[in-house]
Amino acid sequence: MPIPVENFFLKPDSKGTLQARIQQMVAEGILSGRFRRGEKLPSSRKLAHHLGVSRITVTLAYTELLANDYLTSRGRSGYYVSNDAPEPPHFENTPRKEDAVDWSRAIGQKFTGAVTLVKPQDWAQYHYPFLYGQTDPQLFDHANWRLCALQALGAKDFAALTRDYFDQDDPQLVEFILRHTLPRRGITATTDEVLITMGAQNALWMTSQVLLTQRRNAVIENPCYPSLRGVLTQSRCHLSAVDVDEDGLPPEEIPENTDVIFTTPSHQCPTSYTMPLSRRQALLERARALDALIVEDDYEFEMAYLKPPMPALKSLDEDGRVIYVGSFSKSLFPGLRLGYLVGSAPFIREARALRAAMLRHPPGLTQRTTAYFLSLGHYDSLIRRTGKALNDRRAIMEHAIRKHGLTIAGKGTYGGSSFWMRAPDHVDCEELAQRLAKVGVLIEPGTAFFADDIPPRNFYRLAYSSIAQARIDPGVAEIAKAIEATPVT
Repeated sequence: MPIPVENFFLKPDSKGTLQARIQQMVAEGILSGRFRRGEKLPSSRKLAHHLGVSRITVTLAYTELLANDYLTSRGRSGYYVSNDAPEPPHFENTPRKEDAVDWSRAIGQKFTGAVTLVKPQDWAQYHYPFLYGQTDPQLFDHANWRLCALQALGAKDFAALTRDYFDQDDPQLVEFILRHTLPRRGITATTDEVLITMGAQNALWMTSQVLLTQRRNAVIENPCYPSLRGVLTQSRCHLSAVDVDEDGLPPEEIPENTDVIFTTPSHQCPTSYTMPLSRRQALLERARALDALIVEDDYEFEMAYLKPPMPALKSLDEDGRVIYVGSFSKSLFPGLRLGYLVGSAPFIREARALRAAMLRHPPGLTQRTTAYFLSLGHYDSLIRRTGKALNDRRAIMEHAIRKHGLTIAGKGTYGGSSFWMRAPDHVDCEELAQRLAKVGVLIEPGTAFFADDIPPRNFYRLAYSSIAQARIDPGVAEIAKAIEATPVT
């Protein structure tokens, strides 16, 4: 593939004849590393037209570069960067000229500095990846996803692929969510009560932007998903963290002045506790008494393989005060970044306007491919296959944890894909994770999940969604050995 002709331009302040300036332009491109050995240059005719010079001027410049081993000619094929061209210099140790901008003053609002989870990009290279939320390639239905993508790319779906939906969504995907996904959670909704999002995180961010101001008060669970805490901190609302127990968020602990309650009743993040029906009803009563809204992140409800999942909080809501967040990114693959919001029409209308101003809509190809994958039954097959595999791995993991003397702090009653673990009080799980990574074991330290000023450091999460069964026991053994080797201070 030739170097695009748009990459060539003459500097207005360069000196010398046109021929010399063209030689300098090409040579600088090679010396800077922009043009690499073996890459083809534009033809003399095309470059001459682009630069607005005569063809003979470009030809003479190419000829001179050819003589100096910057270029080579391949018969009637054209000119290429020579394999003998000078190597671009290495600038790693050369100090870059500092910006004239004072960024500490120019940046109006900072988004860095929050405590976040660290997920190694090369996690699959580790022998024992007890890392949450990653996709097991042995379980994912590559073949049918590829077929659905090809179908979405077909001429019949040209409009769905290419059109600007502006503030709307793929009607096929919305229809499936309304008729199949939501009824399974006991939820009924209409088209104007559903909005497609770029995953659950995007849904939570839009919800916070629409509902919260500096004068409003929000409640989160403690511990909870760190990125949710970051989103709410950015909204500058007054934020309270309520400690969860084995039944999830205790309604009686929610402060009197609360406006919005964020909760994960299906599988509390990260403990995996499931909120029982009686507490769900009590939470709705508490929200009614406070005239507060509830944002329900229906986290991992598809992974209820031990027994049928509890009805969604939204399905019990008679006041329209619950906003429901769902996601396909957890159940299909995290890179999909596709979720949905369900709420009363006035709320969805505002969220839709915010999304349109920010990113218009999620890509049409992604929406239509997912719609086909869902509607053709591949999604249900994948969930059944994944549930069976997770059930088997969970049993092996639980046995290994008991065998090696580790302590479970929380586990899903209905299923899930991870255990919330507690190490002895003297163990710093951040430091433990660093030591384990050196022997091929990945765990998630739990510190980031807590809102406390001085959070406990002896919690960690072990996931089994992407680790082979045969590696679970030896991996848990390595964790137990590392904890045992931690000195008591």
